Amino acid sequence: MRCDRDRALLEFYVSSGARASELLGVGLDDIDWPSQLIYVVSKGTRVRQPVPGSPDAFRYLGRYLATDGLPAPGQPVWRTRRGVPRPLTYWAMRRVLQRANEVLGTNWTLHDARHTAATRMARDDRLTLAEVQTILRHAHLDTTGRYLTARVEDMHDKLQEHYTQPRPQRTFAAGYDPDDIKTVFGG
Repeated sequence: MRCDRDRALLEFYVSSGARASELLGVGLDDIDWPSQLIYVVSKGTRVRQPVPGSPDAFRYLGRYLATDGLPAPGQPVWRTRRGVPRPLTYWAMRRVLQRANEVLGTNWTLHDARHTAATRMARDDRLTLAEVQTILRHAHLDTTGRYLTARVEDMHDKLQEHYTQPRPQRTFAAGYDPDDIKTVFGG
């Protein structure tokens, strides 16, 4: 990312799980600095709802506003940087990400950032699935559950742990003849 505006946007996308269009509509009145929340108008319900962001996202946002100035009252925080400042559109933000993809040799989309945030939250032992659902503003828990896929690396580590554990020793109740046990169960 070439500037603090783009760093802030990407950090908000990856940390908050906000949808692309929701985040682009954030105005100054939608930023709760002390609580590290931004308020977005949710896609489905059209209700203004709080979404947490990372400290880095707020740090970059502060630097962006300090450098580029505050938007006009009632205008979105995110503005174009060339020519007369105007609200940043979805297509302009998409182009920002495309330029980054060209430099990095990647193929990320804005929705990938939401997916990354959701996957990170779903894998965090400190968050319940219901809490992740609330943060992502999913109407149904099964939508949030899609982010609970197991990673091959995690399964490999758990299987290695399983295979290296000592085998439990078989024990039998007192009074059984060891030769009878060996005849019935082998070994």
